[in-house]
Amino acid sequence: MGLENLNSNSLSIDQRLRYLAELADRIHNSLLDFSRQLPPDTLDNLDEISEMLAYIGNEITEHESERNDLLVLSGIGQVINSSLNLDDVLRIVMDTIVSMTGAERGFLMLKDNNGEMSIHIARNWEQETVEEADFAISRTVVNSVISDCQPVHTTNAQRDPRFDNQDSIIAYNLRSILCVPLQLKGELIGVIYIDNRIKSGIFGKTDRNLLVTIADQAAVAIENARLFESMRESLSDVTDLKNLMDDVFTSITSGVITINGDDIVTLSNQAAKKILGQDGVSMEGQHISRVLPWMVSDLNRYLKLVRNNSHQILGLEYTPLLPDRGPVTLNLNITPLKGDNQYNQGIAIVIEDQTEKKRLEAHQHLFKRMVSPAVIEELGQNKISLSGKRTFITTLFADIRDFTKFSEQNKPEQLVQVLNRYLGIAVEAVLNQEGTVDKFQGDSIMAFFNSPLPQPDHVMRAVRSALEICKSMKTLQEELPPGLCLSFGIGIHFGEAILGLIGTERRVEYTAIGDSVNTAKRLQENANGGQILISAAVYSQVAQSIKARQVNSIQAKGKSEPIKVYELLGLR
Repeated sequence: MGLENLNSNSLSIDQRLRYLAELADRIHNSLLDFSRQLPPDTLDNLDEISEMLAYIGNEITEHESERNDLLVLSGIGQVINSSLNLDDVLRIVMDTIVSMTGAERGFLMLKDNNGEMSIHIARNWEQETVEEADFAISRTVVNSVISDCQPVHTTNAQRDPRFDNQDSIIAYNLRSILCVPLQLKGELIGVIYIDNRIKSGIFGKTDRNLLVTIADQAAVAIENARLFESMRESLSDVTDLKNLMDDVFTSITSGVITINGDDIVTLSNQAAKKILGQDGVSMEGQHISRVLPWMVSDLNRYLKLVRNNSHQILGLEYTPLLPDRGPVTLNLNITPLKGDNQYNQGIAIVIEDQTEKKRLEAHQHLFKRMVSPAVIEELGQNKISLSGKRTFITTLFADIRDFTKFSEQNKPEQLVQVLNRYLGIAVEAVLNQEGTVDKFQGDSIMAFFNSPLPQPDHVMRAVRSALEICKSMKTLQEELPPGLCLSFGIGIHFGEAILGLIGTERRVEYTAIGDSVNTAKRLQENANGGQILISAAVYSQVAQSIKARQVNSIQAKGKSEPIKVYELLGLR
């Protein structure tokens, strides 16, 4: 190899060093042959040249070593920055440290939540995980690093006076040991411990300095990985919470719409789209006036009030005609959206669909007008037997006399108006005594007492109802023109009957059936206008409380014996 090839890029540092050493030897030997022919100080100069060449060789060797160390650090830095998975990063780092330093084993210990140091990564020279049973390390060395936050380095722990009489050193046959602290922002978070139980003098000063530098990088990597894991857990918690809120938001039956400061819809749930008849339509990004066009005239005023005063506006009721649903009844609440800083972040509009509720309320109101409140109460408590039950009741029939002739002489509209006024006073009289209005039959009314709620004085209640009907009838006659004056014929009987829901699955009627009901009907049929006829069974129950006189018995249809009858005149 010639000097012209010494700078060739294809030569390694070792090849260059060997060439320089050989060249120095050849020069030295050649000069010795010619030493006698040269001036006396020439040999000394050549010796200086030889020493200088040796010095240059040592410098090159050290620079090559430093270069290798830098390459190692660069590689470890790349590994540390390549992943945020703490275990993967530390495993690769420890394998590199063990391989680079010639260590037999390497341990990385981290401080846990209780402040105790525990082994997090343990690797051997074969790049395998060290089993827990082989965690034989010098706790004295580790504790010294923890206490002083300074590296501990020994080339032979068996002969190091610092570790005289340390049982772990002797028992585990520990020799070369190097342990450095892991520090982050001046706080100790762990240690890196490497050793070799076979050879002494494995680790030098360069290894110690390199391991300190690696420890600094590893500390940063550990902190970054922990921060990443914490952020990932927080993000997972936030995601879970968001998913939960989305599920809750979706499952809410009330419609919810949120808008920003420009009145643009930012969020709407499925219920809002269903209520407004916009299934499958995206409301987000639309102006609220397009979503709620039927309240545009009020909307701006309400939104301004909410924004300026931070007050809620509750109980707004609208009955718009929606394209896909027809007429609906909607209840709206408009409230400000506030964050943790209490600043308005928008407005929430909650929509309750009251359409079905209003419909049911209308039906219930009509039902209450058709059925006794006591019956409704019993139906609500599911106490009424669908098969009926046998009980004693007092039945009252009241019929408007000569109504057929009256209907022939008056227009239908006037007929219905007059009929409702007369039947109205009969209903009021029955309900005032907590009786049950069973049914209307054209121009007559049927009612009974003592069911569905028991009434010990049910006979007397029926009597008072009949007297009140007659009294109210006379008052009404004084208000109406003579041509509209009508009167009731009333019959009352006491006896046993079957009460229950009679009918089919599509329509049922709570009513009373039995011979005692038919008897009351026959008494009513034989009563004159303004007359109240009661049976002997009724008279025997309340004789001490009423004024009555016996009248001719009635031979009722279907009866083998005449019915003994009394005319009710009043109360004692």
